[in-house]
Amino acid sequence: MVCWWCVETAFEFGLHPHRDALEFDMVDESPTRPTDATAAGDAKTPPEDEVLIEIGHSGLRALVYRGGSFVFSTVFHLAGLLILGLCTFHSEIQEEVIALLSPSIEEQPDDVPIEVELEQNLQPATEVTQAVFDTASAAALQVGSAAGSDRAPQLDQQLLEEFNSPQVKVEPPSLGLPAVNRAFEALPEGILGDPRMIVDNYQQAMDQITQEILWMLERGNVLIIWCFDQSQSMKDDQREIRDRISKVYAELGLVDQTSGSHLLTSVTSFGANFQVHTSADNRPRPTSNRAEIRDAIDLVPVDPSGTENMCAAVGQAIALHRAVARRRQMILVLVSDESGDPKSNFALLERAIAEARAARCRVYTLGREAVFGYPWAHIRYRHPQTKRTHWLRVDRGPESAFVEQLQTNGFHRRHDAFSSGFGPYDQARLSRESGGIFFLLPSIETNLVGGQAGKRRYTLDTMRPYRPDLRARLSVVADRNKFPLRSLIWKVVNDLDPAKVPQVNMRVDFPLAGAQFLPTARAAQVKAATYINYLGAAQKMLESGKLLREQEPEPRWQANYDLILAQVVAYQARMYEYGVALEDFIKAPKTASLTRPPNLRLVDWNITTNNKVRSDVSKPYIERSTTLFKQVLQSHPGTPWAERARQELARGFGIDLVPDYDPPYIQVANPKPLPKL
Repeated sequence: MVCWWCVETAFEFGLHPHRDALEFDMVDESPTRPTDATAAGDAKTPPEDEVLIEIGHSGLRALVYRGGSFVFSTVFHLAGLLILGLCTFHSEIQEEVIALLSPSIEEQPDDVPIEVELEQNLQPATEVTQAVFDTASAAALQVGSAAGSDRAPQLDQQLLEEFNSPQVKVEPPSLGLPAVNRAFEALPEGILGDPRMIVDNYQQAMDQITQEILWMLERGNVLIIWCFDQSQSMKDDQREIRDRISKVYAELGLVDQTSGSHLLTSVTSFGANFQVHTSADNRPRPTSNRAEIRDAIDLVPVDPSGTENMCAAVGQAIALHRAVARRRQMILVLVSDESGDPKSNFALLERAIAEARAARCRVYTLGREAVFGYPWAHIRYRHPQTKRTHWLRVDRGPESAFVEQLQTNGFHRRHDAFSSGFGPYDQARLSRESGGIFFLLPSIETNLVGGQAGKRRYTLDTMRPYRPDLRARLSVVADRNKFPLRSLIWKVVNDLDPAKVPQVNMRVDFPLAGAQFLPTARAAQVKAATYINYLGAAQKMLESGKLLREQEPEPRWQANYDLILAQVVAYQARMYEYGVALEDFIKAPKTASLTRPPNLRLVDWNITTNNKVRSDVSKPYIERSTTLFKQVLQSHPGTPWAERARQELARGFGIDLVPDYDPPYIQVANPKPLPKL
């Protein structure tokens, strides 16, 4: 039988477009007698009932030739079907692929800054009697009990809606940035320095600087610029550094004039103005002569103005020496125990950084720790003529771009010196951005944060998650406004600042004479009542932001919230005790000796804290704040937040009036003015 399906299929696929290409010899199926020739010549003649199909030689070649097209077409279509099958996705996967390939344009809702303005026009009590601070005041007790309750705080949406973000005016033009092509000329590629290297003394810092110079000398000649603070408090430091200069040259092997030329040194200083002490013809003239360097350091004057325009001096020093340096590598060593004038730093910090980066000049700072959350430190000074003791204020911080802690101690502006564990923001940022190092030297406040150098190192390493944000101030402000909790804390800090709000500045010394004591004490009680309202409003704001605290990603801001909340509750307790103590003194005035040996005399009555609580009204506040302070100790151990909480607990919550004795002061005509550090 003929397989016609195979034949037709072959024609359909174009294997044989011409049927005559195949030669078929069909044997007639009718019974006929074979010829003699056939019978004689073919012994293998098939049976008559079979049909034979003979494919000639030409047909076989055509089949093979045209069969290639059939095979290619089949393989091509099968491959296409296979690829389409593999490209089949589920709808979920397809959506994800489309999302990945499509440009992501996600609409971000605007963050609504949260800000609460403490009422500046609170109506103070016009009449104060014993009932105002009475220990059995039922109304106050109810308030205190509410404050001391353990209920989980709920977010007050209405309060947050009324809380407007504080406006901080940071105008870009005031930063004094140079032109873009100047600022990024020869910019170091991704090099950031160390904003905090802890050292115990100048020798350790100088050893590290010597090593840095040695590495630079391996690459070429070096110019080092010393930039000294002209403060009176820095004279001893300058002499110590002066005596170590020769040792630095000796350690580097630069002992003769020829080899010494590889390292040139320039000496500058700053106060209100900037000076170059290694100069000739009013132009900088760096030298390798060690005697000239020592003499130049001795020429650094003391600026009586007390103003340190640090950022302006750094920018000027680098700009003046760029032409002198030529192909030399440049480093600038800044030596100061202060952070510089705040207004000048605010305007010129970014410009100084841009100047340093453009000149490839690394800035190494020999500085002190910033005071924790506070712009100033205080140095004890006894007047040589009057013998009076004064606490001189120096710019020493803060460690962050803006203050993040309360500026009050509960009565008036802070006078403590808690170390922050970091350098002042402006100096640390300047060193880091230029690729240099900020050397954290020990200071008079060190023992308040841990005492011994080893323990201080451990504490500072523990504080790594709490490091301040050293980005530019513009970026810090923009980021702060994105986080409602940070805006809330910033507002509370500003509204409880005694320098800005007189209502939160309480009197702590009272006259001896009864006729003067009574009106003074009554006025203080009225002010205390107003202050309690301020603190209560601040507490309400902070407790309403409890949920925001849980959402805050930075441990530093969590610690800020925890400590400030505990403080505003504790300060309310002390204000209640303050009013009751004054009331008790009015009813039963104390007496004290007018003199004490050897030569002390009574000058006034002073407010002090202790552990004796007078009022039941304050007890719920004391219990609540004690719990909160202990939570700070537990959540943030080994940090300034914990040390501050420990100190608040040690102060006690009771208030008393104690006699204050001072030695007799020497009356001097035209006494020497106090130094400005």
